[in-house]
Parts: sequence; C-alpha cells; structure tokens
Amino acid sequence: MNFMAANSELGTLIVTGASRGIGAAIARLAGERGFSVAVNFATGKAEAEAVAQQIVSAGGRASVIQADVAREQDVVRLFKTAERELGAIKGLVNNAAITGGFSRVDAVSASALAQVMAVNVTGAIVCAREAVRRMSIRHGGSGGAIVNISSRAAKTGSAGEWVHYAASKGAIDSFTIGLAREVATEGIRVNAVAPGLIETGLHAANGAPDRLQRLATTIPMERAGTAVEVADGVLWLLSPAASYTTGAILEIGGGR
Repeated sequence: MNFMAANSELGTLIVTGASRGIGAAIARLAGERGFSVAVNFATGKAEAEAVAQQIVSAGGRASVIQADVAREQDVVRLFKTAERELGAIKGLVNNAAITGGFSRVDAVSASALAQVMAVNVTGAIVCAREAVRRMSIRHGGSGGAIVNISSRAAKTGSAGEWVHYAASKGAIDSFTIGLAREVATEGIRVNAVAPGLIETGLHAANGAPDRLQRLATTIPMERAGTAVEVADGVLWLLSPAASYTTGAILEIGGGR
C-alpha cells in the first residue's frame, strides 16, 4: 500500500520490522529527514499503516509492504516492491528480530532457536544481499548505507534470559564488520546500532512487563532509553555526517 506526499530528497530506505517499537521510530524519523520509507511488517498491518500515515502527515512518502524476512522470496519481493513504488534503494535498516522468548539454554527448543536465527541472522543477511545488489557501484548502483540493529545483549550475553537471542546479535556484529570491509570500496557503508534496555512493548510481549524497572538499577544512567534515542543514532549512521564511519557498532545503552 502506497502513501504519498512530498517528493523524497534522499531516496528509498527500507526499514524491516517497522510497525512498532524501535523500527517504527526509525521509520518516522527517516521520513522526517527526507527518505521515502518502505515500512515493512510481518504481522501488524494496521500498526504499519499508522506509521506510514504519520510519515505522510509530516510531509514524507511511505509504502507499507508485508514480508517475512525469514522467507527469501518475501525479501526479494520486498525490495522489488519498494523500488517500484518509491524509487531507487539508498538505504536499509535491518531491524526485524524476535527474541524467542525467555529461556535458559538448557530449556530452549531447537525449533525456537531455528526461528530466532532465521529471522535475526539469515533474514538480515539476505536483506543486506538484496541491498548490496542494488546499491553497490560494482552492480551499477550509486552507493548507500546499511544499518543493522544489534543489541547490547551481544556483549552481556543475557544469561538466564535469552542467551540464544544474544548469540544471534553477536552474529550480527560479526556480519556488520565483515560486510563493511567487503563493500567499503563499492560506495556502501555498513554499521550497527546496539541498543540496551529500551522502553518498548517487547518486554511485556515476552511476559516480563516489569523488566524495565527491575533492570534500571544496572544502568549507569539509571534509566531505560527510548526508541527515539535509538532512531537518532541510526539516522546519524545513514547520513553524510557519518561518511567516514563503516564497520562501527554504536552502543546506545546508557553506559551498561
């Protein structure tokens, strides 16, 4: 579904998992900054449409595109649809992710683990593949930027909660560094943002609505962050202000 307003200045940005939380905040801010935004969602069509409408109401352009990043054919369709409806791809934010729920390693199921890796790791890599094929000067593109959403969990390990999720984000850190070096001479910058404890619906959705309050004392700044604070970091990495920054993992976690 295509939402139109003013012309975009910066080209098309695909934000995966953009119907809620950090992804929605990134999509809204990107629209304000001049990107045409492909608001991707797997479930939650009404929420995605609301995000797109907010972008348009602020004078931007947006398109709502359903796609499950764990399915390769969905990813290919996502990119083709975004190009057709909004124009040339200039950026990708790999935000779509799942936690797999709270579980110790000795209790996690193989099926839950497979789904976490399919969405968080394989999905992100396939999305980046499609972005590189379109943006790399090696393939006739004009360059662009990729920002992967990692997590401070990749460093803390999240023992007793979701080590499996932390491991998937550790893979994203490694992928960010490797891809950044691989395409550094092809006009593409690749970076990651690693949020810490952020005020979103993720905690309640995973059965721990008190998690923010419980862990606030472990943060040097003694508070959780906001999705907008994460979005600001992402938009900086997408911008020309970060023109000499690639392979970086920007931690936005209040010092934790």
